[in-house]
Amino acid sequence: MPQISRVQSPPPRPLLVFDGDCQFCRRWVVRWKSATGGAVDYLPFQDPAIAAQFPEIPAADFAEAVHLILPDGTVSRGAEAVFRSLSEGGRERWMWGLYKKFRPFAELSETLYEEVALHRTFFSKLDRIYSGPGLEPPGGIRVRWVFLRGLALIYLIAFLSLGAQMQGLIGSHGIMPARELMSAVKVAAAQNHLGLERFHLFPTLAWWGDGDGALRWQCALGVGGSLALLAGVAPPLMLALLWALYLSFCTIGSPFFNFQWDILLLETGFLAIFYAPLQWLERPSLQARPPALAVWLLRWELFRLMFESGCVKLMSGDPSWWNLEALRVHFETQPLPTAIGWHAHQLPAGVLALAQILLFAIELGAPALIFCGRRFRLVAAAAFAALQVAILLTGNYTFFNWLALLLCVPLLDDRVLRRFRRAGGQAPTGDPLRPARWPWPVMLGLTALIVTVTWMQVLAVAGVGKRWPAPVVALCGWLEPLRSFNSYGLFAVMTQTRPEIVIEGSNDGRSWEAYEFKYKPGDVMRRPGFVAPYQPRLDWQMWFAALGSARGNQWFLRLEWRLLQNTPSVLALLERNPFPAAPPKYIRAMLYEYRFTDIPTRRATGQWWRRELKGVYAPPLALENFRPAAEPGGE
Repeated sequence: MPQISRVQSPPPRPLLVFDGDCQFCRRWVVRWKSATGGAVDYLPFQDPAIAAQFPEIPAADFAEAVHLILPDGTVSRGAEAVFRSLSEGGRERWMWGLYKKFRPFAELSETLYEEVALHRTFFSKLDRIYSGPGLEPPGGIRVRWVFLRGLALIYLIAFLSLGAQMQGLIGSHGIMPARELMSAVKVAAAQNHLGLERFHLFPTLAWWGDGDGALRWQCALGVGGSLALLAGVAPPLMLALLWALYLSFCTIGSPFFNFQWDILLLETGFLAIFYAPLQWLERPSLQARPPALAVWLLRWELFRLMFESGCVKLMSGDPSWWNLEALRVHFETQPLPTAIGWHAHQLPAGVLALAQILLFAIELGAPALIFCGRRFRLVAAAAFAALQVAILLTGNYTFFNWLALLLCVPLLDDRVLRRFRRAGGQAPTGDPLRPARWPWPVMLGLTALIVTVTWMQVLAVAGVGKRWPAPVVALCGWLEPLRSFNSYGLFAVMTQTRPEIVIEGSNDGRSWEAYEFKYKPGDVMRRPGFVAPYQPRLDWQMWFAALGSARGNQWFLRLEWRLLQNTPSVLALLERNPFPAAPPKYIRAMLYEYRFTDIPTRRATGQWWRRELKGVYAPPLALENFRPAAEPGGE
């Protein structure tokens, strides 16, 4: 155990004395200064004032270990001095408490400290490799500033996108009206005698209003909350509001809100509530650093997103992933490809196989670097960013890739974001106002809850463990309606062909005119374009419908019914209505197989696609065929 002594002339504030000639010591003192703020002073023992004020302590002792001298004259050294100084700064007090109360921890800490002190040169080199050459503390205030601005923009895009499509999707005259769903839910709640529990089982603001006006106001409130968050107004409050609003729409918006980026936004938005500064008006210069557990939870979310995405591909047993042939069809069969995706499809098979190997290396290997040192985290962030940029250039995945890029930001630090110094502000040095923080019991409880649920999901995706304790299963079931604690993984099974539905109308049953969608493939001459981060939810849903049957997608039959009525809000979701004057008498859906053209064909004909008729997806129907089943009360 370290020797404890006293000095006759104690300093007015806690003073940590270190070896100024030791590069390893200097690097760690910079970090400790950041942690203790202005609560602890730091001086090298080579300073003449140290020998003059503390003659009781030999210079050789100062050279062996750091010493903490308190205002009452008490002196501690080694690991004890480190833990005690951190507690004086108001951070990491649990480590000092553990040191005092758990003797094995204290003895182990002192042993490790002595070993490091004897081999400072080696550990200094190791530290430089692990954390980089800089001495500036990484911090996190500028990183948080950038993260919250990005999240505000994504929320803004999501709500603006929803506002442009909401009436046609879930409005009172939309494809799947929210009012119909809420009527059925209220009847079920009454039959099952549900009280307040109904708000947990079906969390939506539509309990208090499900008409078009209420939906518009909720969407407008989402836009306003996004702008307020962008301006730095009450960040935790705005984030909680945005999370509740988006959860409300996801609850009532089925099947148009069942996408992975929707639940990813909900989880990110929920975690951001505890990551954001507790201020009414965001002022970076007066902020405490983000809670370490909040940063860790965002990194854990990114780890799960990437690692699980790789796992599901291999665990699905799809031979195209194992044979390195998935990318030979991916660019062609993905929901909304881009023109760059067309060019990527033309690459040689060997290049596509190599790209798939890199994909697995990033999704399965790079996530381990998230929890390593600074340099490794930056490598992981660069790898993830490269993957997401490649995906968003070749396909339209709405705001999914932008959100994944945003989750890479907490892997960075303020040293990387020096160019945002003016925007992100400076970290407080003296911490004079004691910025408000989330209480550590809240953060610890939240972390324990999320890790318990999501760790089980990670193991399940990896195929490890099939039986779980009943309380954990019950907890997962209770949290499921909140859609904020999720597992991830796109394209577990690669589709080998591209079926496309073409909806046609007719007035005589012989001559048929096609409806054209805004973004999904239709006209073979139309260039695949960019639409992300906007999400055309109907176009996306049509891709999934083509993989099944009309009978298995009741919303599709509702779409046909609305087209037979020339419903304006639904027609607004389409690019071309071939019957502008009056609705058609009949409607049908044909199934085609679409394939990319090759380079010679593209040059000769200008076609981006070639297609082949495969059959009838939905037979010709007239309006009277729908009325008995499709006309709900109040329509």
